[in-house]
Amino acid sequence: MPNTTNAPCCIIMVGLPARGKTYMAHKLTRYFNWIGIESKVFNVGEMRRKAAPESINNSEFFHPDNESALEIREQCAITVLKEMIDWLKKGGEVAVYDATNSTRQRRQLIVELLVDYRTFFVESDCSDPEVIEANIREVKLSSPDYINTDAELAIEDFRRRIRNYEMQYETLEVEHDRDLSFMKICNLGEKFLVNRVQGHVQSRAVYYFMNIHVLPRTIYLARHGETNMNVDGRIGGDDSLSVNGQAFERALAKFVKEQNFSNLRIWTSLMRRTIQTVASIDVPKEHWKALNEIDAGICEGMTYDEIRNKFPDEYALREVDKYYYRYPGGESYQDLVARIEPVIMELERQENVMVICHQAVARCLLAYFLDKGRDDLPYLEVPLHTVIKLTPFAYGCKIESIPLNVTAVNTHHPKPAGLTPLSPEERRIRRKTSSGGGHTAGLLREFSVDPQDTVFDNP
Repeated sequence: MPNTTNAPCCIIMVGLPARGKTYMAHKLTRYFNWIGIESKVFNVGEMRRKAAPESINNSEFFHPDNESALEIREQCAITVLKEMIDWLKKGGEVAVYDATNSTRQRRQLIVELLVDYRTFFVESDCSDPEVIEANIREVKLSSPDYINTDAELAIEDFRRRIRNYEMQYETLEVEHDRDLSFMKICNLGEKFLVNRVQGHVQSRAVYYFMNIHVLPRTIYLARHGETNMNVDGRIGGDDSLSVNGQAFERALAKFVKEQNFSNLRIWTSLMRRTIQTVASIDVPKEHWKALNEIDAGICEGMTYDEIRNKFPDEYALREVDKYYYRYPGGESYQDLVARIEPVIMELERQENVMVICHQAVARCLLAYFLDKGRDDLPYLEVPLHTVIKLTPFAYGCKIESIPLNVTAVNTHHPKPAGLTPLSPEERRIRRKTSSGGGHTAGLLREFSVDPQDTVFDNP
């Protein structure tokens, strides 16, 4: 195993079916990608469905005495491991291996094949029948194994599959597995067992898993109501709502009342326009400084034409590197992601929450839940006077936009054509030294940008 602190890491999921492994694996990679660590899920089930279509909706395929099926499953497991290693060799940083990995023999094989990488096993151990039943029904609704299958037949077949795995399942235990780095999550967070954590990535994984839950919940996201500065095309500031913004405040209060949310909490920034937007809503509220809009530094309160005329180099540089660009005296999107990470951790602990924030902040939050990369994050469209409903589920996050039909200016500008995505190596360099300030001219020469030909986007 390598000793370097930045060595690629393999996170190996462990657990019976219907224990939330896939949900946890995808959430973890979304989190790592969001904070700037190149991560990817490698799912053995996807390979198995391609290699053995007969395994779909067929619990007998998973019986421990089915030798021919066992051979196929083992070959699929090894094939996916090799694909994972190839990806790591090309610059990937964290690979998450999503499978049951239910026996010590299988886990030992994984360790041997990944001898050049740090390995960290994460087991979801659940004995709560209500949670298991809820997960079985969730899998029935979303699993590719049961598409176009009668609901009750799918559930019964899946229960038989679980029983087949239970015949040979071996849990992680310090007594037998003391030499492994692992984390055991009992009943979705009732208790945790952590053994031999090594390195930054494993520590961040432990931190993250101790904060998430897999129970159903909904997050509502909206920007503040329109302000006079929005109407004037100015960025930043701490302005009050315009006439249209006040109309949105009334429409949002009506929407919340009509929805009759259960145990809803509202979070806003400390800025006047978000607090005014929820003034008429009678539910518990919390105000977060971390949700304040991106700090535009010396450009606060300016229009785009004013920025272009006064700071043409800054104006141009932000277009070619919008995620890593830092306003002089202000923030970059990279800085903003770091600032709102505690908000994400707290959102993961909550049930139903409505977040009223700002355009750049909403983009960062959406990128986390929708697994959007750094090339797309600064250009996600978040219109004024629209509620965005986010519903996490096992294989992703469902998004629904709900316009409240209140007029507002359009503050969105699309991503400029012709921008080339950064390579993994360029990303690692940029995230260590956000752009802006002293090396503006050098970067402009590198990208061959003429400030007079650049269209500046909103925050």
